[in-house]
Amino acid sequence: MIAQTIQLALAPVFVLVAIGNILNLLSSRLGRVVDRSRHLQGVHVATEGIEHDRVVAEIRLLDKRIRLITRAVFTLVLSGLSIGTTVAVLFLQQLFAVDLQLLAALTFVVAIVLLMWALVLFMRETRVSAQQLRIPRGYLELERDL
Repeated sequence: MIAQTIQLALAPVFVLVAIGNILNLLSSRLGRVVDRSRHLQGVHVATEGIEHDRVVAEIRLLDKRIRLITRAVFTLVLSGLSIGTTVAVLFLQQLFAVDLQLLAALTFVVAIVLLMWALVLFMRETRVSAQQLRIPRGYLELERDL
């Protein structure tokens, strides 16, 4: 019977592995964003005029990215905790011979919804990142034929 429970718990554990991989990706992105924001905070005081405005605009986008990433991380951690709860409920159900199927299903669905929300936050962060990476039109010199 325990072997069957272990088999049943494998699907949630695979989701937990995916969550861990996404957390690793997000923490790497967060590290790069924080490093860039620290650099720009040092440059902030040394700039004036249009250059200063560009620095402030980039700092604002970085701040937005930091908020989105930290929300995604928080949501993924909650999802991981919900997956862990699902696995625990499956084992408790087996050990104590009680019907906890509804609770197990509920905690699993909560985990998947949280995972999906974290992915939406990640998508929003990548859109802000792409916006930030756009080359200013002045550098493109689009009025010139090359």
